Amino acid sequence: MSKTAIALAIGIGLMAASLPTHKAAAPTFAPAHLRPAWTEFKWPFAVDQWGIGRAFVCKATACGVEVNVYLRPKIGFCKCATGVDDDDELERVGDTALIGADTALAPGRVIEVAAMKGRSRAYVSGPVPARVLSIAFNDRCDVMVALATLGPGDPDVVEPAVIDFLNSERVLRWVKWLTM
Repeated sequence: MSKTAIALAIGIGLMAASLPTHKAAAPTFAPAHLRPAWTEFKWPFAVDQWGIGRAFVCKATACGVEVNVYLRPKIGFCKCATGVDDDDELERVGDTALIGADTALAPGRVIEVAAMKGRSRAYVSGPVPARVLSIAFNDRCDVMVALATLGPGDPDVVEPAVIDFLNSERVLRWVKWLTM
């Protein structure tokens, strides 16, 4: 083997040895830096009495952590007079059982999607803790329920991006069609 070939092999070996051997964590973004890009995918849950809904993902490169949003209507299932006005009603109509989210991290808070009022509350689920946002908003007796699952991210950082997505023309057009 020539001296040049040996020097080249040693150089490549040294460069390879200096490369990191662990996978870098996804970047975390401040809310002002989130540029959500939502892609629809197939509803991953078994069919139940409420049927299937729509599922969307925002990859970690756009949202800081991967965020999955599962959205479906529950027509005629909301308290018609007051809607989703407290945490008890959110727990009653929410889909947290779909993914085993049963431990609330804090009290819920009021949200607004278009002219509809509702609530959002953060949960944790599973043996490897995953963060979940349970969101429900209503139009009279009809309620739209959304679950947003996210990796080891902060629900308070991701929630505004999810609410913005629920307020998007793409979602509101579908909601309006369902509640007509």
